[in-house]
Amino acid sequence: MGKRVVIALGGNAILRPNQEATYENQLKNVEMSAELIAAVKKAGHQVIVTHGNGPQVGNILRQNEEAKAFVPALPIDVCSAESQGFIGYMMEQTLKNQLTKNQLSGNVVTLLTETEVAANDPAFNEPTKPIGVFFTEAEAKALEAEKGWATGEDAGRGYRRLVPSPQPMKIHGVEAIQALLELDNIVVSTGGGGIPVVADQAGLLTGVEAVIDKDRSALRLSEQVSADVFMILTDVPNVYLNFGKPDQLKLEAVSLADANRYMAEGHFADGSMGPKMEAAIAFATGGKEAIICSLDEAVEALAGNAGTRILPNK
Repeated sequence: MGKRVVIALGGNAILRPNQEATYENQLKNVEMSAELIAAVKKAGHQVIVTHGNGPQVGNILRQNEEAKAFVPALPIDVCSAESQGFIGYMMEQTLKNQLTKNQLSGNVVTLLTETEVAANDPAFNEPTKPIGVFFTEAEAKALEAEKGWATGEDAGRGYRRLVPSPQPMKIHGVEAIQALLELDNIVVSTGGGGIPVVADQAGLLTGVEAVIDKDRSALRLSEQVSADVFMILTDVPNVYLNFGKPDQLKLEAVSLADANRYMAEGHFADGSMGPKMEAAIAFATGGKEAIICSLDEAVEALAGNAGTRILPNK
């Protein structure tokens, strides 16, 4: 019987490391992703796709900086919306083409998605997420004084602007997503973690300058749409203990208790597999299955034959 599956695509599905960020390169990558996502639909599952936007929104912010003498720069939440539209267009077109090629029923709908965060989230007092272009230390200090930005050194490569990364509280538009799924649509939603907004006491929304972690938003989306499976797709086929060491161990079916123990033992790096495992464990804690696998093994992983599967305690 088909499952309701949230597929969270990693950044490599859109732009590979050190690849030139042309539209043609990104479209080709998305076409390959769409072929494999369509295979999940063909296997009889309902599909919601969410995706990263790090390189794309970074390039939009760079365009802002380069052109600010001629065109007024836009706030980060608007740049996030731009990236959602750009990536959503590529995904919707390529997925529709795959449905046509495979003579599959249904359609594809992309939703420009707002993600609500708390105005008093502590992250707003401590910006930590690096975005945009690199600056020298002198340039960074000047921008701090001129614009009130927070800046910091990023992995020895130079200085970048730091923005808050608040926790996602609510994905907007979930009722529409559920209705579209029942009408046999693939839905693309919550790209880049969603456009960050806050609500006032009357419930009125305002955009804020922040970047929401895409894995945390994908988790919140999975919970709100009552997904059966939360699937995080990466560029490796499994999660590993002692990754890259001689005693590296592939994880396949992992109990929730063991997954929590591995996290506590520090097996997963903060900048790579750590947030993915954190989100997968949180979903499995709710009593359903989370999967981390490579894109080309998604169908096999859903059948229980590939990937790392975090299994809820029975």
